[in-house]
Parts: sequence; C-alpha cells; structure tokens
Amino acid sequence: MTTFRAFLVEKNEDGSFVRSVVERELADLPEGELLIDVKYSSLNYKDALSATGSPGVTRNYPHTPGIDVAGTVVESTVTDFAVGDEVVVIGFDLGMNTSGGFGERVRVPANWAVPLPHGLSLEEAMILGTAGFTAALSVHKFEQSGMSPKGGPVLVSGATGGVGCVAITLLDQLGYEPHAVTGKAHQHEFLRSIGAREILSREDLEAGGDRPLLKELWGGVVDTVGGGMLFNAIKGLRYGQSAAGCGLVNSPNIPATVLPFILRHVNLLGIDSVELPLPKKIEIWDKLAGVWKLTN
Repeated sequence: MTTFRAFLVEKNEDGSFVRSVVERELADLPEGELLIDVKYSSLNYKDALSATGSPGVTRNYPHTPGIDVAGTVVESTVTDFAVGDEVVVIGFDLGMNTSGGFGERVRVPANWAVPLPHGLSLEEAMILGTAGFTAALSVHKFEQSGMSPKGGPVLVSGATGGVGCVAITLLDQLGYEPHAVTGKAHQHEFLRSIGAREILSREDLEAGGDRPLLKELWGGVVDTVGGGMLFNAIKGLRYGQSAAGCGLVNSPNIPATVLPFILRHVNLLGIDSVELPLPKKIEIWDKLAGVWKLTN
C-alpha cells in the first residue's frame, strides 16, 4: 500500500481554508521510525482549531489533523517495536504540524508511541483519547499532592466535555464526590448518570467574583475552562487542597490575587498531556487499562 486516504486541510492564496478527503502518498508523510495503520482516532478541540487554520496549533498547510492515534505498526526501523504491535500515540506534535490521525497512515518517532496496555482495546483507548488521558492525569497529580476522598467534594467545570465526563466518572469510581458545573440544563440527568452528586450552573460559580476568598467547599477542582471561573473555584478550595488547570475554553487569563495561596495554602496544578515524558504517559495508560479502568 503506497497510498492512503486522509482528511486534508489546505490553505488558499486568499487565506481561507478548504477541507476534503483525498488520496495521499506514503512519501507525503514525515520521517519517523514507525509507520502505523490507523484503526481509531478521536475528535478534540485542538483538531477543530487545526482544521480551521488556527496558527497557534498548526502553522504549515496542507495538513491532516488528529492528535490521537490507536493502530498497528506496519513498518518499524527500531527493535522496540515490531510489525503487528498495537500502539497508542497522543500528544507531542502529532496532528499539530505532524500529519495526524485523520488519515489511514501516520509516521512518527518511536519515542512517541506507547505499547497498547493489556486491558484496553484500540477502540477503548480512543474512546478515552487525549481528553480521558488528561482527566486521569489530573486525578493522578491530585493524589500525588495528597488529595483523597476524605478531602471533600471535587468540582469539575466544563462537565459535559470529554475531560469533564471522564473526570466525573473516574472520580466517582474512586470514591470521590464529584460536583459538576455546566450551562446545559438538558444534560443534568446525563451528568448524574455518570456520577455527579451535585450540579452547579456557571452563574453559581461566577457569583462572588469580587470577594478575595469564598467559603471553603472543594476538596479539589478539575478545571477545563480557565478565566474567572477557575479563580472563583480556587477561592473556594478547602485549606491545602488543589485545582488542576487543564483547559482554557473560557479564557487563558486568570483574574487572580495571591490571597487563596498564602492564606489557605492551596495549589494550582498545571496539566499537560502533550509533552509529558513517555514513561509517565505509559504509567497513566497502564492505570486506565487496569486499576482505573472505567466501568460506567
């Protein structure tokens, strides 16, 4: 097979972008030790940005988005992987400026690939994808900082998104009490079905924005939106607890003061699934395939 189908985004001379499914040559792919037959990918916010020409994600066109891949090795120039091995690739430059998972083939460096862990199928890995991985990484970093179910309810913003849904499901499964924030009233029943004990509106979280501190409510926060909602959640953390910041759907800017940090000893944890070292990626995937495998 020397050709493959791919979703290709092209930039016109007038700066507009067009998208189509085309036949591409393997020679169009970048260099790399592994050629992978893509079985599954997933759709992420970053893929939409790439497909619509966001220069903060993708600079060079024509380009195939897709920051997640699960598939089978069909060519390998390294001893760590053999033809037929099943692998998962998320993050690094995949789907940003390296041709991504919305094509039938990708070629990547071997040190981007995680062997598919026992306990997960390729399909299950992509049902989780970057979003599920990010949620699990947030919980992992929480627990490293000392968080436990005894610390109090965990607030999850952007609850109906991929990160939010997996975070709620995983937290509930691990014995935590997840509280969801959403602006979608029609999704309340769904959120309760995956483990949310309480549901707050965006307005609930935006209240009290002019106060330096809020009532100590949260034993942790998984935040996907950023902006003032993130800082209000931080102001409501219980003493010594943490917020994991993993998104900026609302805003990349935080209207913050140091008061919650110096008066309540709280933490803001940065969550990055893109450049996370490969051994840590393997550790999180192994958890998702084993002790943290979702049952809901």
